[in-house]
Amino acid sequence: MSLDMANQTFSDDYSKTYIAVETVIGILAVLGNILVIWAVKLNPSLQNTTFFFIVSLAFADLAVGVLVMPLAIVVSLGKHLHFHSCLFMCCLLIILTNASILSLLAISIDRYLRVKIPTRYKAVITTRRICVSIWCVWIVSLIVGLVPMFGWNNRSTLQEEEKNYQEEEKNYLKCKFENVIRMDYMVYFNTFGWVFLPLLIMLALYIEIFYLIRKHLAKGKSNVKGKGMFYGKEYKTAKSLSLVLLLFALSWLPLSVLNCLILFKPSVKDSSVFPPALLIAILLSHANSAMNPIIYAFKIKKFKDSYIQIIRSYILHRVMLTESPSSEHTLDEISQE
Repeated sequence: MSLDMANQTFSDDYSKTYIAVETVIGILAVLGNILVIWAVKLNPSLQNTTFFFIVSLAFADLAVGVLVMPLAIVVSLGKHLHFHSCLFMCCLLIILTNASILSLLAISIDRYLRVKIPTRYKAVITTRRICVSIWCVWIVSLIVGLVPMFGWNNRSTLQEEEKNYQEEEKNYLKCKFENVIRMDYMVYFNTFGWVFLPLLIMLALYIEIFYLIRKHLAKGKSNVKGKGMFYGKEYKTAKSLSLVLLLFALSWLPLSVLNCLILFKPSVKDSSVFPPALLIAILLSHANSAMNPIIYAFKIKKFKDSYIQIIRSYILHRVMLTESPSSEHTLDEISQE
């Protein structure tokens, strides 16, 4: 997020490398997440509650590729912008990051309820409640991300960077993340409240999910018609989605930790290893938006099959292969038993 601090040290060659890598990540994020949304739209077997939340996550990642990465490149070029224009650009990444993590939280709650109350799940998780939940994810993300626009920012400490600026141009500055966003907001409010806390809740939920699944299987419920298949399928799905969560944490925690270091130990910025570490952390956080479609392809068979059909039928103009009937029961079918 604080790309400008890295740019102060790196040469033009590093800047060009950064722009090239950001461009590649952006293209992959856009194409991959369009494929995810397309797959869910075309495949009825993917149109259940969990995958609706996955679509919400895909929209957030798609927006990162379409909006955030081009804006990050603009910031890397050190353009002079109005304070509030720069502030809004920086808030966009915060909004989309919050939407991603809250979508992951919604997914983990959904998986927990499927395992905890399988027979009452469909009665509790209705289409209306799904829609309300997704709206809440985006509204809360928007409110939290726009907090700096309402005053919790560096406007009061803004100073003229160029002596030859006219008085009416004093609100313009080189658009840098730490010039407009206060680090106490990023750490105390955003990182602690909307990154670390949700991650801890999700970790607890997935631990409980795996515990419940193993507990039911150990009690011999696999001998009951449908139950063994249900919990076996839930175990596989939980593993796949927990991998998505793990990669999100590994992608965003390094940047979150660096933000904490900047606030609590500002002298860390003087270290020679800090600028490259910051640049890598920024790229890693953005790369997370391109990771999830790949995970779905390798870990969730229905996504893989849908990807192949889309590529063959709509991209390569080949005849769609007839999908072989599956012997697996869907979770909804089992829940009705």
